[in-house]
Amino acid sequence: MKKYAKDYLWLAVLIGVVISLDQWTKALVRARLEFSYTWTPWEWLAPYARIVNWKNTGAAFGLGQNLNANTPLMILACVVILMILYYYPQIPRHDWPLRLALGLQLSGALGNLIDRVARGYVTDFISIGSFAVFNVADSSISIGVAVLIIGMWLQERKTASSSQESDALPDGAENHPEGGNLSYDESSH
Repeated sequence: MKKYAKDYLWLAVLIGVVISLDQWTKALVRARLEFSYTWTPWEWLAPYARIVNWKNTGAAFGLGQNLNANTPLMILACVVILMILYYYPQIPRHDWPLRLALGLQLSGALGNLIDRVARGYVTDFISIGSFAVFNVADSSISIGVAVLIIGMWLQERKTASSSQESDALPDGAENHPEGGNLSYDESSH
């Protein structure tokens, strides 16, 4: 149990930071901006980026807005959260990209789940260009997916590189963990 405490402590800190930022920014938008109103600090920025108070009853980035999918989305979020919580301590500590990716995805799922349970919708407010309106929790999930993809790509490159190195060794030779090659010469025995 003590082994898992260290793993979950780091995860709890990450979750605390992301959810605090997510919930604070959503509350700020709801308190300062009426529903569907838009704010931008400079008029020239409005076509590119703006803050808007938007109620999202669908999935991330406004998908499924009119499907009345709040309950299925809450169930899905709970399943994802439980799976990550179960799987997380089984990830080796040196695999930090996977740990970070799952931590960000868990944080985002929790942030939006809090809104769904408390309000029946998710508050979205970041509007960039003509892209769908989103929030900090959505960003956390998206960044987690990007970190996961990059981490998998780096791991694949590392595996391919070490595979090429071992292919370059002569028959019967092995990489020695302290450097150099060890080989077994049957003719000397």
